[in-house]
Amino acid sequence: MAELVTVNGEERPAAGSTVIGLVADLGLPEDGRGVAVAIGGEVVPRGAWSSRTLQAGEHVEVLTAMQGG
Repeated sequence: MAELVTVNGEERPAAGSTVIGLVADLGLPEDGRGVAVAIGGEVVPRGAWSSRTLQAGEHVEVLTAMQGG
């Protein structure tokens, strides 16, 4: 069974992946434009996305900027 992380309140088998891999899996721009990622309540700088590995049981929030009014 895959190790799970919680992403925006839903469990998914992303443990062992990197933050940038998760962002790509979610269909979001890998360059990070308009995207913010926090793990355990702490923002992960974009420069660390390719090296930050997700650990089983972690809680990840992926936020996207929205336009409009």
